[in-house]
Amino acid sequence: MSVNSELSLGRLRQDVAAVLGVMPAFIAADVPLMEQGLDSIRLMTLVERWRAAGAAVTFADLAERPTLNEWSALLTSQAGRHA
Repeated sequence: MSVNSELSLGRLRQDVAAVLGVMPAFIAADVPLMEQGLDSIRLMTLVERWRAAGAAVTFADLAERPTLNEWSALLTSQAGRHA
């Protein structure tokens, strides 16, 4: 399975929801995640999880992009470059 298919927008939403303790439907893809309760500790947890899945992503990569849509675009573009 490629990183792209493993880290789809749906999977990202599920992972963010899991670290926030909410239902995935409550995570808006176009609202900054810090406004939805994400903090730096939880962000680091996500970075570690996604790196373990094969994504070449850093804390700074995600911190510079505030929304789930931007994270998805970043990870999708990375998967395309590494395919």
